[in-house]
Amino acid sequence: MAITASMVGELRAKTDAPMMECKKALTEADGDMAKAEEILRVKLGTKAGKAASRVTAEGVIASFVDGATGALLEVNCETDFVTKNESFLGMASAAAELVAKNNPGDIEALSALAHSQDSYGPTLEDVRKGLIGKIGENMSFRRFERFADGGQVASYVHGDRIGVMVEYTGDATAAKDVAMHIAAMKPVALSSADVPAELIERERSVASAKAAESGKPADIVAKMVEGSVTKYLKEVSLVDQVFVKAADGKQTVGQYLKASNTEVKRFTLYVVGEGIEKKVDDFAAEVAAQVAAAQGS
Repeated sequence: MAITASMVGELRAKTDAPMMECKKALTEADGDMAKAEEILRVKLGTKAGKAASRVTAEGVIASFVDGATGALLEVNCETDFVTKNESFLGMASAAAELVAKNNPGDIEALSALAHSQDSYGPTLEDVRKGLIGKIGENMSFRRFERFADGGQVASYVHGDRIGVMVEYTGDATAAKDVAMHIAAMKPVALSSADVPAELIERERSVASAKAAESGKPADIVAKMVEGSVTKYLKEVSLVDQVFVKAADGKQTVGQYLKASNTEVKRFTLYVVGEGIEKKVDDFAAEVAAQVAAAQGS
């Protein structure tokens, strides 16, 4: 059967595969569109294994809220370009909803949940692998947090890269404002008492080293260190931070919440790629490697 340009175009539209790959698949399938699509699915699926070792430091934060239940999720990819892809964004949104509605215990359990998209399925993991093949980039679910403890839930996502979810009681507007504040000021804990001990010790160690250089008496040095730690705790504790919308430039988040008859029970802040080491490619070395591979073939 003759393979026409329109057939190739139709198959490419369905799979996003390269033109020549579409033509080869149609030829192998003797023009059977469904069979050709299946052939490409198999071929594209092999890309998932090749891509699995590549660093995924870009990505998006997705959120889902349904009444008193919510979920915040980070899904990563290799380049910023993919974060604009509708299929990728659709998978991220669907995954956040699956977390909220199914309460999976971990990423593995989430990946095993039922989900079909873009002709891939029947699980979320199958969709992920299918999109890796279709788009040609590695992508992975990194982390999620589910909120379902009986309180109200508010979320705020800034540019798909910073996501906040807040569990609260009280005023919805105040909760949303505080979620935006968290995205901007990035507190590490709700209050000073909640700041992890290792962060406090690290700050105390730095402050001690600086104070020791002053050459002042030990008792003065001790006061300087404790003063630095106290200042640090106020800077990183949500309720002690100066509220970003404070009209007087002094009102703390705690004071704002009290005035609004609102209490924040807990919050989660995700920043895309936080803590992931990005790969810095040596372009010259990459080109040299490709030339060497071409010469050897």
